[in-house]
Formats: sequence, C-alpha cells, structure tokens
Amino acid sequence: MKRHRRLLLPALAACAFLLLAAHPVFAAEEGAEESPLTPVFQWLNFAIVAGAIGWLLVKKAPPFFAARGAQIASAIEEAGKVKARAEAQRAEALQRLSNLTAEIAQMQAAARRDAAAEVQRIQAAAQEDAAKIQAAARMEVEAAARGARIELRRLATRLSIERAEALLRAEITPAAEEGMFTAFLGEITRPGGLAGRPN
Repeated sequence: MKRHRRLLLPALAACAFLLLAAHPVFAAEEGAEESPLTPVFQWLNFAIVAGAIGWLLVKKAPPFFAARGAQIASAIEEAGKVKARAEAQRAEALQRLSNLTAEIAQMQAAARRDAAAEVQRIQAAAQEDAAKIQAAARMEVEAAARGARIELRRLATRLSIERAEALLRAEITPAAEEGMFTAFLGEITRPGGLAGRPN
C-alpha cells in the first residue's frame, strides 16, 4: 500500500504538470489573443514547479544534509583528536627540551664516573701485569743464578781435577810409577790380598 502511495503522488504531479504546460500551447494555437487566465496558469505553473522543487528539497535534502553534517562533525571531531595529540606531543617535546640540560649534565657526570672507573681498572691491571712481570723476571734471574752456580761448580771441579792431574804428573816420576805398579801387583798376588777378597 505504501509503495502505491509513493508511486501515486509523483504520477499525479507529472499529469498536472503536463496539463498545465499544455494550456499555453493550446492558447497560442487558437489565436493571437491572450486569455485572461494565462497569467493565472503561468503563476499556477510556477507554483507547481516551485512546489515540486520544494518537495524534492524537503524530502531529499534533510537526509543529504544530515549525512553531510555528520561527515563534517566526524571530520571536526577527528581534527580535534589530532589537534589534541599534536598538542600533547608538543607539550612532551617542550618538557623534554626543558629537561635537556639536566639530562646532559647527568650524562656528563655518568661519563666522568665511567672514565674514572676505567682509569682505575686500567691502573689496577697495569699494576697486576707489572707484578707478574717482576715475579717472572725474579724467577728467571734465580734460575740463571742457579745455572751459573752449577756451571761454576762444574768448572771448579774440572779445573781441580786438571790441576790434580798436573800435580800428580809432575810428582810421579817413571820410577815412582813403577814402584806403585809393583806394590799394586804385590797386593793382588798376596794371599788375603785383592785377589782373595770375595766380590
């Protein structure tokens, strides 16, 4: 039923428009003289056209303008949110900027502390390395001294033996050597001497 009503109103308006639009054409065909109703029909024609335009504006314009208004309101609201975010970011940036000198001072103090700690660590490591080098050098010197003492003892022993041999050679004459050999043989051949001893 509603559907028929929707179609009926535009159909009636179209018929009335055609009838009113046809009247001036028929009047012009009948003769050159103008009918006294012509201005009435012209005004009536104008009223119908203006009414149709008004009806279209009343019927179709509010939803269009409401949708457009909603879009504009949404855009304004979104712009407000964006502006609020931008203001918050700006305030945060200004806050950071105002704290920048304090942060720089803190960073410099931390860098000085770290540098002092690094210097102390390097000094401690250098002292430790120096102590290790000194201990290693002491051990090397002691080892070299031991080696030198051992070599000195060997040299002293060898020299003592060579000196003793030289003295013996100088003091033992061939006659004394023959006497020693004869005494040795006598010792061996004697009963109870070297030959008779058990091994």
